[in-house]
Amino acid sequence: MAAEKAAVFEFEIIRSNVVPGAPQQNEAEQMRLRMIGERLRHHLGKSGRFELIDTAPVAKKAAAANLQFCGNCADGFAREIGAEYAFTGTVQKVSELILNINVYVHEAATSKRVTVASVDLRGNTDESWRRGIDYLYRNVLSSRLEKLIK
Repeated sequence: MAAEKAAVFEFEIIRSNVVPGAPQQNEAEQMRLRMIGERLRHHLGKSGRFELIDTAPVAKKAAAANLQFCGNCADGFAREIGAEYAFTGTVQKVSELILNINVYVHEAATSKRVTVASVDLRGNTDESWRRGIDYLYRNVLSSRLEKLIK
């Protein structure tokens, strides 16, 4: 079976705990967003089911688009670089203690949602984010992808 071509875009953060006047960029969280994206790519590549397509040619457009609210523009970006599937993700930050990682998978050609996977975190640390994305892939996403993408 040939590997499916997948574009895994950078994760985005959704802040539910916005404090007026407080800085919204957090360098540690930006590093964690990159880290969980890299870990998801690693898991998908290691599975042998996916050939990862480099998103660099559309990275600037994707970063400027707010992928979760742009009307499936990630699917268009994925098609543009030859991917069959678009993977996007968010980390919803409710507070410093409560966070949620979400991964969304779409067929790039049709924008049909294939699946969504989610996991809750307790604690805003490198370790909690790492464990969260690993758990999400291993215990939720991998089995859903195996059933849905043939």
